[in-house]
Amino acid sequence: MTNDTPTTHDGIQSLLDIMRQLRDPDAGCPWDLQQDFHTVAPYTLEETYELVDAIAAEDFAQIRDELGDVLFQVVFYAQMASERALFNFDDVVDGIATKLLRRHPHVFAEAGERQVSEAEVKERWEQIKGEERQQKSQGGALDDVPRALPALSRSQKLQKRAARVGFDWSEPDAVRGKVDEELGELSEAISEGDSEAIASEVGDIFLAMVNLARHLDVDAESALRNANRRFEDRFRLMEKAAALEGSQLREESLDQLEQRWQNAKRELAARAPATD
Repeated sequence: MTNDTPTTHDGIQSLLDIMRQLRDPDAGCPWDLQQDFHTVAPYTLEETYELVDAIAAEDFAQIRDELGDVLFQVVFYAQMASERALFNFDDVVDGIATKLLRRHPHVFAEAGERQVSEAEVKERWEQIKGEERQQKSQGGALDDVPRALPALSRSQKLQKRAARVGFDWSEPDAVRGKVDEELGELSEAISEGDSEAIASEVGDIFLAMVNLARHLDVDAESALRNANRRFEDRFRLMEKAAALEGSQLREESLDQLEQRWQNAKRELAARAPATD
């Protein structure tokens, strides 16, 4: 180990130095040297999801660690770009700082002029982002919605963008009607035994449900994550209860399984903290 090896107490510069050393052609890490933007991208998604899970669990020690992993992804990309003379970490920081200043004129450029409501902030934010898209030759409302987003998140974002140009239902009840309509079309596809139509109609139902969630101010991705977590918690309680009785879920009838499910729901509800 050389004398110029960065310590753990030098802040962001230490991390940048570590990354440069990992990518050193002569003395770096063989694995890190083999990576490029495309190979690192899946790890970025994985680290981001791990951060989201830690936040959902309110595990702040884990949140700290996962934030470090996400930061390392940024540093990794910046180092690879620097090697190709595309941009460096300072450019990344300057870019986001400039963007934040531009998108918050009510805090910086117009500070002290008057109070701005949350609705005005959102409206101005979208206006500025629209101007930015036009400058990037992305004039279409949907042009910069990332394809790599989870399907539910992307669906909600696509529909939100479409709503800005007036392509939207006026109220939640209208969207509920659309959900019922799509369910009817699925029933027809099932009765006809058309597997391709069934898959298409299921997709339309998801789309309609995401739209309904948006109209009810519910984040579809978070709602499904929470529902998944509740399902896991209840199912594990079912398994535990069966094991305590010397049974296995696979050996039980549907009526028995339904009873265990209801018992698990009641047990978890009883554990939940009381709210005023």
